[in-house]
Amino acid sequence: MQPLPPSPVRFEHLPDGLGIGTGTPRLSWSPAAEAGDQHAYEVEVERQGRTHRTGRIAGADHLLVAWPDTPLASREPAVVRVRTWSASDDEPSAWSEPSAVEAGLLAPGDWSAVPVGAGWDEDPAAERRPARVRKHFRADGRPVERARLYITAHGLYEAEINGTRVGDEVLAPGWTVYPHRLRYRTHDVTALLAPGANTIGAWLGDGWYRGKYGFDGGTRNIYGTDQSLLAQLEITYTDGTTTVVATDHTWHAGFGPILTSGLYEGETFDARLDDPRWATPTASSGGWTPVRTGTRDPRTLVAPEGPPVRCTEEIAPVSVTRTEDGRHLLDFGQNLVGRLRVTADGPEGTVLTLRHAEVLQDGELATRPLRDAHSTDTLVLPGTGPYTWEPRFTLHGFRYAEITGWHGDLAPGAVTARVHHTDMRRTGWFECSDPLVNRLHENVLWSMRGNFVDIPTDCPQRDERLGWTGDIQVFAPTASFLYDCAGMLDSWLADVGLEQLPDGTVPWYVPVIPGEPMWTPIQPGAAWGDVATLTPWALYQRFGDLELLRRHYSMGKAWVDLVEKLAGPGRLWDAGFQLGDWLDPAAPPDDPAAGRTDRHLVATGYFAHSARHLARAAHELGCTEDAVGYGTLADEITAAFRRRYVRPDGRMESDSPTAYALAIVFDLLDAGRRQAAGDRLAELVEQNDARIATGFVGTPLICDALTDTGHLDTAYRLLLQTDCPSWLYTVTMGATTIWERWDSLRADGSLNPGGMTSFNHYALGAVADWLHRVVGGIAVTAPGATALAFRPRPGGGITWARTRYETPHGTASLFWETTADGMKAEITVPPNCTAVVELPGRQPGRITSGTHILHSADVL
Repeated sequence: MQPLPPSPVRFEHLPDGLGIGTGTPRLSWSPAAEAGDQHAYEVEVERQGRTHRTGRIAGADHLLVAWPDTPLASREPAVVRVRTWSASDDEPSAWSEPSAVEAGLLAPGDWSAVPVGAGWDEDPAAERRPARVRKHFRADGRPVERARLYITAHGLYEAEINGTRVGDEVLAPGWTVYPHRLRYRTHDVTALLAPGANTIGAWLGDGWYRGKYGFDGGTRNIYGTDQSLLAQLEITYTDGTTTVVATDHTWHAGFGPILTSGLYEGETFDARLDDPRWATPTASSGGWTPVRTGTRDPRTLVAPEGPPVRCTEEIAPVSVTRTEDGRHLLDFGQNLVGRLRVTADGPEGTVLTLRHAEVLQDGELATRPLRDAHSTDTLVLPGTGPYTWEPRFTLHGFRYAEITGWHGDLAPGAVTARVHHTDMRRTGWFECSDPLVNRLHENVLWSMRGNFVDIPTDCPQRDERLGWTGDIQVFAPTASFLYDCAGMLDSWLADVGLEQLPDGTVPWYVPVIPGEPMWTPIQPGAAWGDVATLTPWALYQRFGDLELLRRHYSMGKAWVDLVEKLAGPGRLWDAGFQLGDWLDPAAPPDDPAAGRTDRHLVATGYFAHSARHLARAAHELGCTEDAVGYGTLADEITAAFRRRYVRPDGRMESDSPTAYALAIVFDLLDAGRRQAAGDRLAELVEQNDARIATGFVGTPLICDALTDTGHLDTAYRLLLQTDCPSWLYTVTMGATTIWERWDSLRADGSLNPGGMTSFNHYALGAVADWLHRVVGGIAVTAPGATALAFRPRPGGGITWARTRYETPHGTASLFWETTADGMKAEITVPPNCTAVVELPGRQPGRITSGTHILHSADVL
């Protein structure tokens, strides 16, 4: 029997290959698990009527393999297959299923479209009514081979051709540093065209481009005042000729039924003005006027590096309560990010008001934490029968919704919450015998989903929703286990590099909103700025993309060089503004940076950690001189840290859990003091009855610091504590996401009085990385997960755990359970990976790819 084929080829870090932004896309595939380790492969590329085969190539390479043929030209399609050989087979596997790839518009000269929008004058300081734009055109009667729509916008768009929606992504084209990078997407619209008359149109929204966004009332027109579409429809006929329909002065603009729309504010839609035929050849021409054209440097147009934002799930309410005054209060049972789809009926002009909140206070929506984000959608019914509607250009963070104006009762299916986030591929799963820990892990997952909306945000509900660099820096190891987020974060890191100041300063959040009083001028800050070195390294470990590490190396280097100048020859970063161990529970509600750990201890510790990781990156990239130089710098910082912050008896100058956890995990202590520090950390945790005493910096580190210094039982006690502050306190209070503050909701049911109180923040959920590695027992030990360690360390009364990780090479999994004789474990090692297994009480041993059932009494 012929060996099983590998998986279909994937291109770069994308879900498909349509409209790829390079002529030489790298190829990845996973060998069939049943076939064993790959020892050779052959790639086949079919293009333009010819077939190119590489012939058999010896080796295990199957991850981000170089394009094997001449570069693709703009618009050029190809079909790629691969087959493999294993050590035990002289015969190759069957060919993989074919994978299609097609280059986008790779050169500036490929673009003829210009931005087009409404031609009427608007007050740039006011909330403006969104426009729609459209163009009628003809496709002649010749057979169409293919049609591609290349499309983007200044603002947000949803396109239609002949009344049918193009694609299914939302909030397109997403948020980048627009002056330098504006994403366009390629759509196959062949099936939407008709012979003869056709119409293409698009709804437009302000979005991040010109909508109100940011703190303290927000900032309008961050990137411009125009709301414009830039689109290029290319129709290729079977005879090789092409028709191009591009946005230009011949298009027209008009108002639609959206009256107002904002990411914070919500959307108002008057269905009485809705004409479903508006983007069809039979649409009325009344009210449409010539567009105003603009300019856009086509060199700034880039293809996507990752998947778009989509609706990924629909959730029905778990309860509906009707108040005495006729409102309906809906509980969806899960704090989520998305919007409502409603099907409603009522007299013409009936106004339905949809409000959203994460929690209730005294039985009503608690909207104070939203600050200036109104999160209110409004639908005016047309009076023509049941009408189905969902907002287009807004998202809300909510578990609860209130609907005012509904006639009668809510029938099942009348209201659905639609969950939206970047549509990444799920790669990591964890569960164990403790249901509270399982709920904690689910909360981490939901917080990631809610905050990975084109960029990694801090929170999804209030007037903020920004790409805070410190949050993702601590969460990246967890994120890259749970989802394939390489493409999305690679794109965002490119914007971090663009926003980095010439002196190397990394902004607190990216993209930057200029003029925010607390964060302007931009200042360097530890843990936040270290995203430049630590996040590319975390992604390299998980996904093995050396080019990703290379792309962002100069950014990390500029950051470390800056801090070296700030620290001076003493190597201590002991001056300047710092956030320290942000949101330490000991900090007062109105000053979250005033924790118990010296802020400059944190800054110097991170300085050493970044320099060490930069040296490692330099080594991987072959930059030998840099590797030696930054390694020496890291040693010097470590020595200065010990002199300044570590006492002879191993205690820290800041006698706080974060100080000890940081020093241990960042390897800043000599062997003699490391254990003393671990002992003191455990003592502090026990003195505090295993309640959390760490913030954004210390929380991701503390369980590892305890575990690595022989205090596993204390780490489990910390994990399983249910008194406030603790991870499981939030679970016992009904949390379904990770909170920003340990006591966002207090035990008496009242909200934290601070003005900064979110119920969906993933940073404190970084403990899930410890759950995956220590409780679940799967750890990545070499870049790209080519080497794994299976080392479960049970405790806390947990009797079993099941962990699965879809590595770039295939499935790694571990199920363990305690038995009368110790532990039984079922382990799956992916092909072409090396693995070490260490069960409790046994010496580590090597295992090969495949599935193994082991007992702690086994000798390996």
